[in-house]
Amino acid sequence: MNYLSDLHTHTIVSGHAYSTLIENVKQCSEKGMKILGVSDHGPTMPGAPHTWYFHNLRVLPRVINNVIILRGCESNILSVEGDLDIGDHPSLDYLIASLHEVCFKPKTKEENTNAVLNVLDRYSSIQILGHIGNPSYELDFDKILKKAKDKDVMIEINNSSLLGNSRKGSDIICKNIALLCKKYGVKIILSSDSHFCTTIGVFDNAIKMLREIEMPEELIMNDPSKLLAQLHSKWKALDLEI
Repeated sequence: MNYLSDLHTHTIVSGHAYSTLIENVKQCSEKGMKILGVSDHGPTMPGAPHTWYFHNLRVLPRVINNVIILRGCESNILSVEGDLDIGDHPSLDYLIASLHEVCFKPKTKEENTNAVLNVLDRYSSIQILGHIGNPSYELDFDKILKKAKDKDVMIEINNSSLLGNSRKGSDIICKNIALLCKKYGVKIILSSDSHFCTTIGVFDNAIKMLREIEMPEELIMNDPSKLLAQLHSKWKALDLEI
């Protein structure tokens, strides 16, 4: 399997990441990565960029140093009703919808779950649910994964979470989520959640876990051609080829 796409990466404009876009592209090019997704934090995250930053991503070249650039955002879930700080926008190729404690204080299991379900119902450009294995949020994973399959949304397997660098305690939950994805046939995508360029495309812990549970390769969407086809079908046509 060619795991040559990474759609969850951050640059210095996120406020707590440490590499520029060009540095991230250089790392991808040197590693043989084919697709880099630029997914800086949405504007309600402290230190994150203004909404204009995301609207102006259309000026980015589609290909830099033989790496396809996809224009995204890690948008913050804000309410039980399913509000996002960045929603569907023609400048963006995809959204990652994520829960962060600073933007959505953990609530009851029912409220947390409804926030995610409502987001999936409201926004067409959500391609990925980000790090839902965060132990700060009690969630009904059966309901969420069944909705994700219905909406054809990918579930992120976040390598940073598995490393324990953030969201400590996610490893066991993430494995259970992956097992449910296998059970229900829900598509997944490996990500680095990189906040420094050297970690882009590093999925070692995620790959190890998926091999342990014998995750079917057809559910893993990091192959560049397969990923582009997924993006085409889900949100909008992209005139791109590997």
